[in-house]
Amino acid sequence: MSVPDNIREQLRCRLYELADEKNWMSLSVAEKSATYDAWTRDPAVGGVLSRFIRVSDVRLYLKDSLLKDYARQKQADDTLVNHVLGVGGAEVLRADIKPHGRVLADGRVFAWGRANAWKTILMATYERAHNEPGGKAFGVVLTNAFGQFHQPSVRTLIETAASKLGIERVVWLER
Repeated sequence: MSVPDNIREQLRCRLYELADEKNWMSLSVAEKSATYDAWTRDPAVGGVLSRFIRVSDVRLYLKDSLLKDYARQKQADDTLVNHVLGVGGAEVLRADIKPHGRVLADGRVFAWGRANAWKTILMATYERAHNEPGGKAFGVVLTNAFGQFHQPSVRTLIETAASKLGIERVVWLER
C-alpha cells in the first residue's frame, strides 16, 4: 500500500511549514534527526503515515520522500539573491541548478548556495562564465554562513579564491 497523493501533498505542505518554523536549513544533523523522531511519533504526521506504510518506514519516508526536495526548493528562489547582487529585472538567458545560478543576457554569471558548498559554487560560477561567450563571473551568494563561516580567516580564504577565479563579488548571508 502506498500513501495517497492527496495525503502525501497535505503532509508535505505541513512539514514544509514546520521546517520553515524551525529554520530547517540552519539545523545541525543531530537537531534534524531529533525532529524526524518527533514527527515520526506525532499522531498528525507519523500516525497518519502509519495507516499506509509500516511504522518502521515512517522516518525514512519523511526524510527521503517528503522532505527530500525541501532544501533545493528553498534555495531555488532567486528573489533575495537578485536583490543582494543588484540584478533584479535583468534578462535571464539560462537558469542552472546544482548549484543554483543564472546567466544574464549581458554575460554576467552568478550562483548561490550554502556556504559549506563554497568550492562547488565558486567553480560552477567560473566554469559557466568560461563556457559562456562573453561570460563574466559576476558573483556568488553564500547562504547559511554561520559557524566557521563567521571567522575572518575563512571568509578571506574564500574571497581570495573567488578573486583568483575572476569572480567579482562574494555576498554572505546568514539565512
